[in-house]
Amino acid sequence: MRILRRRGWEIPERDATPEHLVTNRRALMAAAGAGAMLSTQAQAQWLFRRDQGATDPWARNPADLPDLPPAMRNARYQPGRAMSPEREPITFNNFYEFGTDKGIWPQALRMPMRPWTVRVDGMVEQPGEFGVDDLIRRIGIEERVYRLRCVEAWAMTVPWTGFQLSKLLEIVRPLGSAKYVRFETAQHRESMSGLRQSWYPWPHIEGCTIEEAANELTFMPVGLFGRPLPPQNGGPFRVVFPWKYGFKSGKSVTRITLTDQRPKSFWETLQGNEYGFWANVNPEVAHPRWSQATERLIGTNERVPTRLFNGYGEFVAGLYTNLQSERLWA
Repeated sequence: MRILRRRGWEIPERDATPEHLVTNRRALMAAAGAGAMLSTQAQAQWLFRRDQGATDPWARNPADLPDLPPAMRNARYQPGRAMSPEREPITFNNFYEFGTDKGIWPQALRMPMRPWTVRVDGMVEQPGEFGVDDLIRRIGIEERVYRLRCVEAWAMTVPWTGFQLSKLLEIVRPLGSAKYVRFETAQHRESMSGLRQSWYPWPHIEGCTIEEAANELTFMPVGLFGRPLPPQNGGPFRVVFPWKYGFKSGKSVTRITLTDQRPKSFWETLQGNEYGFWANVNPEVAHPRWSQATERLIGTNERVPTRLFNGYGEFVAGLYTNLQSERLWA
């Protein structure tokens, strides 16, 4: 058994100042007086990585994806366990538009990240098309460390940067008749080779109730580990429901529609007996092909008990008190 003995100068990771608050790369580059030369050099290096095969999962075109402004960590949402090693969450990904294996990140880096807009329409008073950078400036961003539990029984704990979906809903002002929110993923055929697999029901659709969308936990990340959200993790703009299985958290979102009709999601369309509309985490309800009682932490492969609602029941259990007849756990 490994015994960890901290040195006198060490502090817990949770007490450390996030790296991006200590080093604002954009400010340092501007102060250096060589921004144009560095930008050109960085862009050339990115183009080389893209064309020759990337080795850096953070590789990006600086002109294509600007740095994030500093964001404070919200201490209200405590993960209750250590964060996953940084490289694991950005190189171990499910994103079928880029391919069906977990190592899709080199191909995903080919997807352009700017300009990127999201259209919000349907049953709202103020529909519109919003640039991601405009939303960041208008709403502001914060950092939240969330647990994420995949339906495949692996899990990670990562620091997302973004804003509550409820703040975007305040801008568009949902009508009283709106009952559901539908999320649509981008279809960039030049980089998303998986779109050629015509047996899948593209585009990738996910959905939730208006009450779930308005919940304080529902988050729209634009960053990860203090950096802009990479495409393999659903960048530049995605949704996260930390109390649901990960497939419910739509990636690379380009459209959000408010409606009175329950959306039928990508996985529900493919195999509704295994992947339903609700997909709340429950250790006592097995997947048809495996147990959900435990989960494997990526990076360490440690097996730990799965928690009801992924440990977020205090925030979300009340959403389901009158829905016992629904299939809430698959």
